[in-house]
Amino acid sequence: LNELDSLDYPYVTYTRDLKDWHEFIRRSPEEYEKWFDGATKECERLELQILSSLSVDSRKIFVDTNITTDTLKLIAEPEHVLIMLAEPEVSVRQFFDRPDLEKQFLYRLIMEEPDPVSALDNYRRGLERINSRERYDRFLSSGFNVLLRDENRTVSQTVDLAERLLGLKE
Repeated sequence: LNELDSLDYPYVTYTRDLKDWHEFIRRSPEEYEKWFDGATKECERLELQILSSLSVDSRKIFVDTNITTDTLKLIAEPEHVLIMLAEPEVSVRQFFDRPDLEKQFLYRLIMEEPDPVSALDNYRRGLERINSRERYDRFLSSGFNVLLRDENRTVSQTVDLAERLLGLKE
């Protein structure tokens, strides 16, 4: 990330070059969505380069990726892709419930704001834009295997189901 040029990768380097992280959480929902979409496109370019360099032998590579479903249709067999989805409302409502360091860092920043309730509401409106029903439905109808979040399923059961969907286990 440090060697990336901010002119070529303005969205990916945005957080690297931030002087004050409060700026990140104060953006409008529209600005957040624009950044998210831009970063996704830039990450796709980077990930395709990395995958190209890794695919010199026949090892299997598992990737949690930003590569779009349109691009995946061009480069991957449908049975080699698994999309894991949660309902959009769950993605927004439970965003800060996970112990991820990044999410907890952002939550702390929001709570430091002069009006944390408004700051949290603003941030959640950005999350609603990137976790919209329209985006969800596009993933759902992408033609790839989709594994829907189920709070009643254990992590082990989810892994087992993912392995079956990817043809790694009968």
